[in-house]
Amino acid sequence: MQPLRSQTFQLRPFRASDEAQFVMAVRESMPTVGLWMPWALPDYSIYDAREWFERCATMMEEGAAYDIGVFSPDGRELYGGVAINQIRREDNTGNLGYWIRQSQQHKGLASGAATMMACYGFHTLGLTRLEIVAVETNLASRAVAETIGAEFECIARNRLILRGRPVPAAVYS
Repeated sequence: MQPLRSQTFQLRPFRASDEAQFVMAVRESMPTVGLWMPWALPDYSIYDAREWFERCATMMEEGAAYDIGVFSPDGRELYGGVAINQIRREDNTGNLGYWIRQSQQHKGLASGAATMMACYGFHTLGLTRLEIVAVETNLASRAVAETIGAEFECIARNRLILRGRPVPAAVYS
């Protein structure tokens, strides 16, 4: 996948040189991202990042998921991540997800990255439906979904697992 660029950020696959920044971003963001993402743990390590990047590369090669980074316009500073994953070719659908490190939040990066990735999903991957599924009480993620024009469909009971417990989630498309 080639980088996708805007004036304020770029989207590109993760590289080994991004591992330390990724760890710092996860650890910095425990009060925000850590509330909603089960993988975001206070002891997140270089090993965890390396394993994740390898998995991302494999899934992208297989066309099963496109988990990539949100970076500064020059591609050097990691702002967060955006993804189309859980792709089901038989239904032509996927899941759109996003997270922005705490120090870069409230700058429009999540909505910009989500919009750009959705366009990639529809126009390059040829998907016909993308879903955003957010814990019902994750108001920041839900606000991004609404900002980018996703349509609220329902609150689905027991749709996600958060800290080992099933929780309701807002489903947007």
